[in-house]
Amino acid sequence: MSPERTLAYRRVIKTLIELGPSKLLDVEQDRIRYAADNLIFSSDVAEDVAAREALDDVERLCHALTDSGRWERVTAERLANDLSACGPKRPAELRAA
Repeated sequence: MSPERTLAYRRVIKTLIELGPSKLLDVEQDRIRYAADNLIFSSDVAEDVAAREALDDVERLCHALTDSGRWERVTAERLANDLSACGPKRPAELRAA
């Protein structure tokens, strides 16, 4: 676990603390926290099915939040980026694809 991943995890939790109670249902907060927890402890998202599925789930949630007008796109993108940053970096050859 790197310092960058730890900071990203803290940003996700801060978002949940600040926006969660007023902008997210309890089940939505749980989905985000579950994804962050899985990603922070993952060593390889490509091999970690639970982490990958949790990340995909929250990406779908972010789209649903913006499509419904509950969240601004910038807020959802920031959460998705922070959540992704909780996980390990992909090898350079995969990022370039």
